[in-house]
Amino acid sequence: MAAKAGPSLSGREKRGWPPRTSDHVTGKMAVFPWHSRNRNYKAELASCRLETVPLECGDYHPLKPITVTESKTKKVSRKGSTSSTSSSSSSSVIDPLSSVLDGTDPLSMFAATSDPAATATVTDSSRKKRDKDDNSFVGPDFEPWANKRGEILARYTTTEKLSINLFMGSEKGRAGAAASAMSEKVRTRLEELDDFEEGSQKELLNLTQQDYVNRIEELNQSLKDAWASDQKVKALKIVIQCSKLLSDTSVIQFYPSKFVLITDILDTFGKLVYERIYSMCVDNRSALPDHFSPENVNDTAKETCLNWFFKIASIRELIPRFYVEASILKCNKFLSKTGISECLPRLTSMIRGIGDPLVSVYARAYLCRVGMEVAPHLKESLNKNFFDFLLTFKQIHGDTVQNQLVAQGVELLSYLPLYSPAMGWIFQCVSYQAPEALLTEMMERCKKLGNNALLLNSVMSAFRAEFIATRSMDFIGMIKECNESGFPKHLLFHSLGLNLALADPPENDRLQILNEAWKVITKLKNPQDYINCAEVWVEYTCRHFTKREVNTVLADVIKHMTPDRAFEDSYPQLQSIIKKVIAHFHDFSVLFSVEKFLPFLDMFQKESVRVEVCKCIMEAFIKHHQEPTKDPVILNALLHICKTMHDSVNALTLEDEKRMLAHLINGFIKMVSFGRDFEQQLSFYVESRSMFCNLEPVLVQLIHSVNRLAMETRKVMKGNHSRKTAAFVRACVAYCFITIPSLVGIFTRLNLYLHSGQVALANQCLSQADAFFKAAIGLIPEVPKMISIDGKLRPSEPFLLEFLCNFFSTLLIVPDHPEHGVLFLVRELLNVIQDYTWEDNSDDKIRIYTSVLHLLSAMSQDTYLYHIDKVDSNDSLYGGDSKFLAENSKLCEVVMAQILEHLKILARDEALKRQSLLGLSFFNSILAHGDLRNNKLNQLSVNLWHLAQRHGCADTRTMVKTLDYIKKRSKQPDMHHLTELALRLPLQTRT
Repeated sequence: MAAKAGPSLSGREKRGWPPRTSDHVTGKMAVFPWHSRNRNYKAELASCRLETVPLECGDYHPLKPITVTESKTKKVSRKGSTSSTSSSSSSSVIDPLSSVLDGTDPLSMFAATSDPAATATVTDSSRKKRDKDDNSFVGPDFEPWANKRGEILARYTTTEKLSINLFMGSEKGRAGAAASAMSEKVRTRLEELDDFEEGSQKELLNLTQQDYVNRIEELNQSLKDAWASDQKVKALKIVIQCSKLLSDTSVIQFYPSKFVLITDILDTFGKLVYERIYSMCVDNRSALPDHFSPENVNDTAKETCLNWFFKIASIRELIPRFYVEASILKCNKFLSKTGISECLPRLTSMIRGIGDPLVSVYARAYLCRVGMEVAPHLKESLNKNFFDFLLTFKQIHGDTVQNQLVAQGVELLSYLPLYSPAMGWIFQCVSYQAPEALLTEMMERCKKLGNNALLLNSVMSAFRAEFIATRSMDFIGMIKECNESGFPKHLLFHSLGLNLALADPPENDRLQILNEAWKVITKLKNPQDYINCAEVWVEYTCRHFTKREVNTVLADVIKHMTPDRAFEDSYPQLQSIIKKVIAHFHDFSVLFSVEKFLPFLDMFQKESVRVEVCKCIMEAFIKHHQEPTKDPVILNALLHICKTMHDSVNALTLEDEKRMLAHLINGFIKMVSFGRDFEQQLSFYVESRSMFCNLEPVLVQLIHSVNRLAMETRKVMKGNHSRKTAAFVRACVAYCFITIPSLVGIFTRLNLYLHSGQVALANQCLSQADAFFKAAIGLIPEVPKMISIDGKLRPSEPFLLEFLCNFFSTLLIVPDHPEHGVLFLVRELLNVIQDYTWEDNSDDKIRIYTSVLHLLSAMSQDTYLYHIDKVDSNDSLYGGDSKFLAENSKLCEVVMAQILEHLKILARDEALKRQSLLGLSFFNSILAHGDLRNNKLNQLSVNLWHLAQRHGCADTRTMVKTLDYIKKRSKQPDMHHLTELALRLPLQTRT
């Protein structure tokens, strides 16, 4: 190729990395001059392509299961032996792990047959499956009692002093334990129960609520301990004692929480008794079937079960007798098929003997809970409890209850809500999967009691939302007729709103429903009452109306919550309102056009809450706003929101929080697009840089966005307004060059310098590209030895090695600057690499030098492997000029000298394994890039081969594969000289 005019080479040894006489150089470089082999990249690429083989697809598909055909041939029988039959079968391969999911894997089966503990595990698994089948009538749409438990304990509290009776134990039981006769044992146990009921207990007074809870937990643990130590009578005493506490209403506000705590103990007792009897029916060989009948139960288990029921029947007081029997109701399954269906009506009738209406309704709630657990299909007893409750409901307003409230100083407004948990549970059980006719009858029966607010609220809380929604106007009419003396109407509208958030009312009634509800809500004076209702009805408004109605509701909320800064006590409700609004308005241009939306955000004065709200808005925007936007309303609003999040960052902000905020802001930045108005787009990025300067990931995203903008500009404006386009691209490049130094992460800066330089090069901004590359070279000496990654310190050399390899790939196509000499950037980079302080036991510096050899070899080719459009690389500038090639070879010689010197040092330090690996690596580099027809280079490769095998440190398998590769290459055209080389490369054995 004819040489093209290029820069003069005179005097260049004074610039950059000296080719021959530098102080950095050690060793004799003239001994092994470098000669790069000429590469035909197209031919090499063609030779590496896989051979195309025609394939008859048919039914073949790589994702189909493999089919294995197993053939069994007939064996010749000898001495009368039976021969196997010949057969051929095809079957899909069975996943060996699939059986594990069924619990039938071989190891589990083996363990189950040999280990009694495993047998117990299998039995326990079967019991769980059986219990699940028993409750199959109850679906996931039935809210379990466990979900209500925590809410009740948190809501019904007291500051008054409480009392509790603790069982102190009895010594009589121990004397009877050694009795031999059965009659003596029975008599002794009865005496123990009598002793308990006659006063073997101690009353603890003046307990705080927490002390009371602790005592109950102690009793629960004592129950488990007594049972574990086979003290069944003591366990029963504890349960009886705890059940008696449910008759005490001296601190009436605490009764619902007391009910939860005591019934926890009852549940534990019921489970222990049931498992005890069940275990008597199980041996190591078999267990009861999932749906067992009393015929499957042995006599011992039945006798034990009857014994428990007889003991409970001997309890004298009604309330403990009822609760303890109800707790073991499930045990009737061991005695009779109809046992549970016979006991439920009897227990329901027993509750009629409880005079206190509060105690009575909670007893019914417990019976309904147990009934739903053991026999949910027996609806008659549930219905009977409901209608019995309605018959006695008037007792709530009777003289006895009123006198009790006066004695305790409790108002009716505080007393009636105590019924809500029990009534709500009863109504939920009765209404679950109930037909419309029954629900209608229940509602009519409640109407006959005068539209009592407490009943009406329980109906709306428990009935299906669809049932309530279709009769919304009827319920509003009933709410209007209710007396507010004991139960405020706003709570009724709150319950109605919860239903309408789940089900839609008739379309013609929707506006009237909202008007009727809001008439009541907007008149509420108490801010907490108001916001609790408004939070619910915002959902209804967003579901069925436009932004005009939503704006009206938000304005009303602002009006009520701004005076006296009432919003400070209602941040959770206000946050809920925001979440509901943004959940229904996915079009953010509509959302931000709601006049009162941003003023509503201003009520979040507490910074942590305000930031959380902003995060919710940004998450919704990123999730739902699919198309890029340039809407000024959206941009201004979201810039304000993102600025709020950014400004919350301080020295105490956690890194995870910073990452989350940066992720949300970056999501917004990516969604902003001004189309072909590139100048406006750049202006947005400039503004964003000034607003989000404290979050490094955002700045990184902005730099990437500007680089992408520069590339898009050149692509779109290709051939049009070239001068204006070039000026804009230079502005983008300048933006990146100014922004990168403000970043903290040094590898972030290095990679962005490289990336931005590549973008500048692609846009023919050669001087700007040089500036980026020089900045990157100048930054390398600042790379610390250790860097922090995910909070852990790690060595930086592997990351530096990766960066430099990428840098070398770019330098291949960077043209030399006419004023700085041949390979100026390469020389500068080599000087920095030489002066950098590397780790003592590291070979990364030599690996980098090896990569430099690859770069210089690629630079010596007549045509480079790749180019950038409209950028003349050095292959075009020099065109194979001999002086350029000579300069390139000199640099190669210096680099080789450094590599060989390092190999000598490793030998002196006895780092033989490292020397072997580096020697083989250098050999492979010469094989790939060097011209081995040169005798000296050929001899060097042979020496390196021997060095790699010296001291037995080489991997024999790798050496064999390398030699095979050389022999294979020697058969290619123009590679016959490798045949002689292969003969000079022996394989040494380790003997």
